[in-house]
Amino acid sequence: MTPDPVGERSRPLVAHLVLGALGLACVVPIYWLYATSLRAPEDVYSLTPFPWPLSVVSYVEAWTAADVPRLLLNTTVMAAMIALGQLLTGLFAGYAFAAWQFRFSGALYLLFVATWLVPFQVTMLPNYVLLNQLGTLNTVAGVVLPNLCSALAVIMLRQHVRSVPRELLEAARMDGRGSWSTLWTVVVPNLGPALAALGVLLFINAWNEYFWPALVMQRSNAVLQLGLRSFMGTEGNDWGPLMATAGLACLPVLLLYLVLQRRIVDGFVRSGLK
Repeated sequence: MTPDPVGERSRPLVAHLVLGALGLACVVPIYWLYATSLRAPEDVYSLTPFPWPLSVVSYVEAWTAADVPRLLLNTTVMAAMIALGQLLTGLFAGYAFAAWQFRFSGALYLLFVATWLVPFQVTMLPNYVLLNQLGTLNTVAGVVLPNLCSALAVIMLRQHVRSVPRELLEAARMDGRGSWSTLWTVVVPNLGPALAALGVLLFINAWNEYFWPALVMQRSNAVLQLGLRSFMGTEGNDWGPLMATAGLACLPVLLLYLVLQRRIVDGFVRSGLK
């Protein structure tokens, strides 16, 4: 059979059209979020795609009513601590499972994987009772402590550590380096893109968390996601400041991605290579 050059040329075009349509579907809600936040209060229910005249009244009201600077700081600290803790525990566990040989290592690794399948509702009540006994309810530490370990981080970093050439690890041992020194001088420099990509994923996951902070903080608006509740009431939602606060909540994550974009792409590309 002769090849069909026309059909082969059309496939990339169709794929790009599909990706463009999917990208547009993802961008439209974000655009509408910022468009609504920039409308004048009397035009907040308007369905025109382009807000005019532009107004920052919603941002001013959100900034003052919800104390956005404090909420941004608390949320950033909470998400950064959770992401850093999960990265460290995932790095240590992944290095141990990939580089060391010990009894029941396979069974122990399967237990880590199994914890990923346990619903949050199963561990929610025991964690809440423990935090109550420790006196850490209504604190950022109470949100952070139960989330310092992530099975996803362990699984991903174990796979990346296994991709590090064994010759490098053996050379480090022959050079007299211990396990701790080998981890930081040999393994970690080779995992830069993977750590950056995973760190962004963990940070976004912690940043977007709502239910657990709402349970631990109770009626406190200590983080940004809970601060959104102040614009939601039984008599109706104050959509302008609500959209403005949500728009401000998206900016740190967007900036983090833009700063680490190259490393994130490298991390996902290398994850498919041996």
